[in-house]
Amino acid sequence: MIENKDKKRNYYILLLPALLIYLGIIVFPVLMSFGLSFTKWRHFQMKGFVGLQNYIGILTDPVFRQCLVNNIWITLISVFGQIPLGLILAYLLYRKWVKHHDFFQIMIFLPITISSVVVALLWNRVFSPVGIFTTFIRDITHNPDYVVKTFENPRTAIIPILFVLLWQYTSLYMVIFIANLQRIPGAVFDAAMIDGAGEGTIIKHIVLPELSAVIFTCSVLAISGSLKSFDLIFAMTGGGPVHYTSVMAIYLYEQTFTFNNYGYGSAVSMIIVLLSVGLITLVQTLFSKYQEKYV
Repeated sequence: MIENKDKKRNYYILLLPALLIYLGIIVFPVLMSFGLSFTKWRHFQMKGFVGLQNYIGILTDPVFRQCLVNNIWITLISVFGQIPLGLILAYLLYRKWVKHHDFFQIMIFLPITISSVVVALLWNRVFSPVGIFTTFIRDITHNPDYVVKTFENPRTAIIPILFVLLWQYTSLYMVIFIANLQRIPGAVFDAAMIDGAGEGTIIKHIVLPELSAVIFTCSVLAISGSLKSFDLIFAMTGGGPVHYTSVMAIYLYEQTFTFNNYGYGSAVSMIIVLLSVGLITLVQTLFSKYQEKYV
């Protein structure tokens, strides 16, 4: 009995530093932002509590709605673009269906090693009036006056950013899936092929069940990363033109550090947190149902 108490005390002592750090850098800022979200600030001074006025102002602001739509598109391309494509590339390389697969693995992984700001500047040059993309379109259309107008349309301005995000972050999930595919014994694949199973059957009944927990983890990473997207978009377009490519994190940044309205910015941060928790909870529910049915 005394030994069990000593073990519990030791566990608590070992847990305490990590718990204090978590409370200090995660829980306390969230609670502080929640409290500030009900206040109004002007010239670095709090003017008083305004209740739900900040939240009402945010939800009725067309700029925020544009930011929310862009974040939704980024989340969709991350979950249903980066993760499936990363899994496909990982499976192709793991099964060695591509010659020089080690070389291609390094080349595909290369984008994630480059700073997002550098990536943004590079792709800005690609889509510029004298960039590679513009030059290519001019050559194949024989139109020397062609200029990229994608960013001028509110419905298409986000497409180049979605493409760059897909190009950069797919490699991260590819490496994660390759590492976990290597944990599956090769004899399992050999036995399935001897029994006459095709690649579709192997993927459905062996690969996906074995990687289901990894896919769930990648989905959580993709959702949380999508909702806090900032650096690449800010460096690439700054949210412009006319907020066509802006996202919630840029909207938060502008309200907090440009207009110095800390209450309004805190309300935006709380909306981002609530969306993150809600979407991750939804994914967790779907994952639990999948495990109950297939695993």
